Amino acid sequence: MAIAERDNNLPAALHACGFPRWQRPLVRQCYPGHRVVFVPNARAAPAGAALILWGSSPLPPGATAESTVIRLEDGFLRSVGLGADHVRPLSWLADRQGMHYDATRPSDLETFLATHKFTREERERAARLRARIVEGGLTKYNVGERIWHRPHNGRRVVLVPGQVESAASTRLGCPAAKTNVELLRAVRDLHRDAYIVYKPHPDVVAGLRPRGPAEHEARRWCNEVVTDAVMSELILEADEVHVLTSLAGFEALLRGKPVSCHGQPFYSGWGLTHEFLPQARRGRHLKLDDLVAGALIAYPLYLGRDGSGLISPEEALDVLLAWREAAGGREPWWRGLRRTVRRCVARVLARAR
Repeated sequence: MAIAERDNNLPAALHACGFPRWQRPLVRQCYPGHRVVFVPNARAAPAGAALILWGSSPLPPGATAESTVIRLEDGFLRSVGLGADHVRPLSWLADRQGMHYDATRPSDLETFLATHKFTREERERAARLRARIVEGGLTKYNVGERIWHRPHNGRRVVLVPGQVESAASTRLGCPAAKTNVELLRAVRDLHRDAYIVYKPHPDVVAGLRPRGPAEHEARRWCNEVVTDAVMSELILEADEVHVLTSLAGFEALLRGKPVSCHGQPFYSGWGLTHEFLPQARRGRHLKLDDLVAGALIAYPLYLGRDGSGLISPEEALDVLLAWREAAGGREPWWRGLRRTVRRCVARVLARAR
């Protein structure tokens, strides 16, 4: 069922463009049967070479629409810690059409969900995986320390997860509203009597990504801003979730919560969410475990932490649970120090410009 099986027809040599040194062993781990050559740009690769790029990077000079291009991106069950902190990922996504968060064009995941004939065995495997994720309280980054509890006032709780407004997922997945404050204002208009909880993106809270220009006004449109709560527990306490394109919406679906999408994330348009801006390419009605089978079994590449190769989704869950238990909800002291240094350097460079 794996989407990655299509990579069997790739050439023996793959040329990866622009990857920093810390990511290079991971790129090789994704393609154990191929020789991965790292080049600064596409001009340094032979004509017609198969290229590996990160995320939504534009096609480099020399590449054409006919070129074989593989785009890598963080997976949906990534790590214990933030990607922006360069925490080693446990999963990456590989896509040869687009990227799952780019709603302007199809992706391998979208095509798979639209066309694959799901079997009973695939759905049963997905159901078991989903149950383990929910029972284990697993999310993308598995960060946060505080358990949040809903107020004892009987009001409906609406969770609004924030996003990095400058990220490609916001820019390419939101045809209309693209800011967290715009989302909050829309949710307040829809739910005037609800208790609205806003959770800023963890990369923004950590100072690793910029806050939206108007994000300081978030408290005007919500009842509470929560920064350090465990996302899985926060979702369970909410009655419904409103998102632009946040992965938290998918994590809420796994937990049986109603989800409303103000953008066009990969999990919208399949009859499982409410959409304010439906995606015309999507119209098939899927079962929740069809979506799980595509997004968590067929689409990702799960990377063994020892660097030895690829592992199954079930093995990845074992690793994530053990990793989180070993971390004990704490991050290494040096990671906070490195983060502070990076912020200081960024401020110095910004002033120099």
